[in-house]
Amino acid sequence: MGCRRLAMEGGLVLVRPPAMYVLGDSTLDVGNNNYLRGADVPRANRRYYGIDFPGRIPTGRFSNGYNTADYVAKSMGFLSSPPPYLALSSSLVARTALATGVNYASADAGILDSTVEYFNTTRAKMVAAVGSAAVEALLAKSIVLMGVGSNDLFVFAASEAARNSDAAALFADLISNYSATITSMMGSSFSARHFFPSSLDEEEELYAMGARKFAIINVGLVGCVPAVRVLDKAGACADGLNQLAAGFDAELRSLLAGLAPKLSGFVYSLADSFGLTQSTFADPQASGYTDIAGACCGSGRLLAEADCFPNATLCSAVSEVRDQHVFWDRYHPAQRACLLTAEAFYDGPAQYTTPINFKQLAQST
Repeated sequence: MGCRRLAMEGGLVLVRPPAMYVLGDSTLDVGNNNYLRGADVPRANRRYYGIDFPGRIPTGRFSNGYNTADYVAKSMGFLSSPPPYLALSSSLVARTALATGVNYASADAGILDSTVEYFNTTRAKMVAAVGSAAVEALLAKSIVLMGVGSNDLFVFAASEAARNSDAAALFADLISNYSATITSMMGSSFSARHFFPSSLDEEEELYAMGARKFAIINVGLVGCVPAVRVLDKAGACADGLNQLAAGFDAELRSLLAGLAPKLSGFVYSLADSFGLTQSTFADPQASGYTDIAGACCGSGRLLAEADCFPNATLCSAVSEVRDQHVFWDRYHPAQRACLLTAEAFYDGPAQYTTPINFKQLAQST
């Protein structure tokens, strides 16, 4: 259950963290939604999804192949992302959590409310198997990978449009509630505990259960996904939604910086998906992209008027051409985009992670 030797680099021995636990939305989901009931549950277990995955099979990843969780895990020495929690039988949960970790991410926003409960159940099974001291030691060295906020902002933007309210005021209220939630959980004089789906809230609960190393990905240019671009006649990004993301990201950065000196042993790396996407879109050819606006699988204009269904149009039958698209479907990045993202966050340019990168986080003691 200890850290495993990974490689030699510059005379230093790199070690693989003992386990990784993944929380987030559809960009990190590796199949949990396959096990959720309901006709309205978004799933990626159909034709075209997984077309570039080994065996060309749909796995539940909202991608043509691997996703960001997989590539972050690979960079740290794992074969891929740990398996989806909902795919594990009760007898396998502890064994898997101790050996590689578990992925709790889901495209269904409702499951985020259960994430801490799932992790707590997992931890209880781990303790029953090997004892609390061993579990505490393992969790302290393991990685918690989190994708923060995208679904929350989409919901916020949709509700704001429906009410025709002042977006700035609503956003200020949202951030205030995030702050109050975090501060109240830390036992300060703030007593407000407004409910809003928040990965930050979960983060502190995970800390209380023993997690110490957090790799956190902020909100990217959500106003530039094909599903949003197609709403504009010229296919332009929605600046208002991007401004919301930028504001949230600034508050997220501030909140995490404030947590670090207050939580003993808390170590984090905040990855800047927003900044990385900005740089990519400013010079797409530098990253080998020929299409940064449209989806590779879908229908209608920009292939973004409908989801990637089995009867959808595919941008190309050639995988190398699919690699030239930033987006796979109308919301999610393509496999190669996920690879480049993980590389940037693991050991890429310093401007894309703070205060340390994912590699330094994995190797921290």
